[in-house]
Amino acid sequence: MKKVLCFQVPEKKRVRMIVDTDCKNEADDQFALAHHLMTPMLEVKGIIAAHFEKGRPDLRGKTMMASYDEINLMLDLMELRGAYPVLKGCADALPDEHTFVESEGARFIVEEAMKDDPKPLFVALQGAITDLASALLMEPKIKDRLTAIWIGGDQYPEGGDEFNLKQDIAAANVVFGSGAEVWQVPKNVYKLMNISLAELQARVYPCGKVGKYLVEQMVALNDFCADYSWPHGETWCIGDQPTVGVLLEDKERQNYTMRKAPRVREDCTYEPREDGREIRVYDTIDARLILEDFYAKLALFFRES
Repeated sequence: MKKVLCFQVPEKKRVRMIVDTDCKNEADDQFALAHHLMTPMLEVKGIIAAHFEKGRPDLRGKTMMASYDEINLMLDLMELRGAYPVLKGCADALPDEHTFVESEGARFIVEEAMKDDPKPLFVALQGAITDLASALLMEPKIKDRLTAIWIGGDQYPEGGDEFNLKQDIAAANVVFGSGAEVWQVPKNVYKLMNISLAELQARVYPCGKVGKYLVEQMVALNDFCADYSWPHGETWCIGDQPTVGVLLEDKERQNYTMRKAPRVREDCTYEPREDGREIRVYDTIDARLILEDFYAKLALFFRES
């Protein structure tokens, strides 16, 4: 990937980032992964493949490896193979709230969090939150050494059915109850990242192999879903992009509410818990900033002049 940006981010303003992604679940994680890797503010330390076992019955038992293979494909398309560690995450949800699932991804989170590094560590969770929950169960000390940015859960105060949350409710309760700093982007907010397929054809498709792939794989999934009520037909939600966007936004412009971390019931609704640590729950995000930054970087890095 060529270096073409005319600016540098001062070292003291950069942060460490671990990207945890269910990259083959549908068609939006690939966009967010590319955005992370093109953003110089983020010092990406590793990429973890997440499972989506409760989402694709046709891939049951193989979802984490499907994510792993897709991550490596994206790195190939961006000419970045070997530039970042790619770790296998937990292959399934936690069995309960007290037992971790062994994985190299969870171990990687622990190792990176325990390093003596002045840069703050963020974990961008774009699917099930299993890997972070396992890491916290392995080594509770890391709760004070990282910030989790999680795309998941439904709107407050009630909550409700949401794809990423229902992948592992026990893991969500582990993270919410751990005392770790959490920035949650719930469904009503990440759904603001709405785009059209025509927009992607005009802005993304011309940007090299990776741009062509991003559009073609989304169109293919859109065609596959033709008989379902979702998606709409010629629009999509690239809802994982706020894992980059909340770090790009000016701190004084961010719109969120501090709430006591809830307990999540089996139906994905929230049970208030007064003894929980306060977490940051986003009320909105700057979709214009996030999308235009992504389009600009993709064009600068990959579009032929």
